[in-house]
Amino acid sequence: MRVIPIASGKGGVGKSLAAANLAVAFAQAGKRVVLADLDLGASNLHLIIGHQKPGASIGAFLNNPKIDFSTLVAETDIPKLRFIPGDAEIPGAANLRSSQRNMLVRRLLSVDADILILDLGAGTHQSILDFFLMSGQGIIISSPAVTATLNAYVFLKNAVFRLMYNAFKRGSPAYDYLEQFRKEGSGPKMMYLPKMLLDIADIDPDSYHKFKVSIERFRPRLILNMLDSPGDAEVAIKIRRSCEAYLGLKLEHLGVMYRDGIQDISLSSRLPVLLYKPNAVLSQAIYRIADKILQMPEDPVSLSLVTVDGSYQEAAMEAEIDFESKKEYVEELLHSGVLSQGDLLETVKTQQIEINKIKKENAFLKHKLSKAVNQGFKL
Repeated sequence: MRVIPIASGKGGVGKSLAAANLAVAFAQAGKRVVLADLDLGASNLHLIIGHQKPGASIGAFLNNPKIDFSTLVAETDIPKLRFIPGDAEIPGAANLRSSQRNMLVRRLLSVDADILILDLGAGTHQSILDFFLMSGQGIIISSPAVTATLNAYVFLKNAVFRLMYNAFKRGSPAYDYLEQFRKEGSGPKMMYLPKMLLDIADIDPDSYHKFKVSIERFRPRLILNMLDSPGDAEVAIKIRRSCEAYLGLKLEHLGVMYRDGIQDISLSSRLPVLLYKPNAVLSQAIYRIADKILQMPEDPVSLSLVTVDGSYQEAAMEAEIDFESKKEYVEELLHSGVLSQGDLLETVKTQQIEINKIKKENAFLKHKLSKAVNQGFKL
């Protein structure tokens, strides 16, 4: 079974949109798909796929493990797609004990399916990281916004350090080394993983080799969502460079998706975008990403630099093509009378609000960076 965890590090970047519609695309390709809502405490994935939320849910199972887990896997109106609901109403569902987390992982891995998609919660809680690490080929979703890209990088950094803690036995020299830096706080060395690994290789070769085996199988992939123009796609390069320079991590690019108001309309219609408007630019982007995933081997393999480079070049080209398709689509709607000039002006106005919001985020982050640099000079 191919397990695909989908995370974001930050809410509001279209993580659940991607999870739900990729599940539909895989099901339409003939795969037996199970979509699990692991955004515990904020579960709403059933709304995106238009599924009537049943009584049995992951939250209820965690509170009562005697419930037969197979009864949680519900049929949907979409052929070959089944759904496991989370729970937004049971207090504490998002804060799992290690025993609960391990039990849930075992039950999820026992599901009979070709593909299991896990829609994870936002942030870097330990449970979320462990669910993401159930597979070496998890997907991180980001938008071009500075806060979103920063949170995507921070999520991957925490995932790598979670792998380190899993690889190092408590009390080993490597574990004590990692704990020392955790207690001292994030210094330059803590952020520069390749240097840390050199130190660990010297003091604890066994732990170092165990971690190397784990990190070689960790091949996360990126989807950049909510683009407004082809230039936004360049943000992916920055995420990639940070991952390579500071984490020694190769991050493959699955592709881009443009911002599209059609997702709000489809949500209100209780239909996934792929079913509501399969020929839309957004839908075609999702189909394209799904095809790439299906063509990849199920087991993580070492990525060559050529493969990684090619994925970013391909994504940049797709961003250009989709932008042209999007312009043609808007022009077609204007000429047909489906989209009025008032609608177009409202769209532009909405995008301007988003741009102003991003500018404020940039200004805030620049202020924090400047303050941190000044404090560093004083020290």
